[in-house]
Amino acid sequence: MKPAARRKARKLAVQAIYSWQLSENSMSDIEAQFLTDNDTSKIDVDYFLALVRGVAGQVKTLDEALSPFLDRPLTELDQVERAVLRLAAFELRERLDVPYKVAINEAIELAKSFGADESHRFVNGVLDKAIDSLRPTRK
Repeated sequence: MKPAARRKARKLAVQAIYSWQLSENSMSDIEAQFLTDNDTSKIDVDYFLALVRGVAGQVKTLDEALSPFLDRPLTELDQVERAVLRLAAFELRERLDVPYKVAINEAIELAKSFGADESHRFVNGVLDKAIDSLRPTRK
């Protein structure tokens, strides 16, 4: 798959994670809804599924990994920032096929697309501090 298909998968995944956080519906219901409601012809669907299932399945571990690098409790974060950070943390920890610089840059771009004006700076700062614990090998 092309990088653009992965970028679109991340974009859809962060929206699905956001929806999951707000609705508390099951991730399988949300993923089915997103795959039905969106044209998936240019999306890496397998990657989308890996991201949303990975975040949902490891949310507690991801939150614990991020918490030491936050300036406030995770529960006080903006929902978009929380979704983006969870996605990035999963990608950094579990998807070693994705270079860490790509994962961080994609998270910054997602925060620019969906977050408040300064969200991307916050996301970048957290991930810069967390990178050594999320991906010790720095590939």
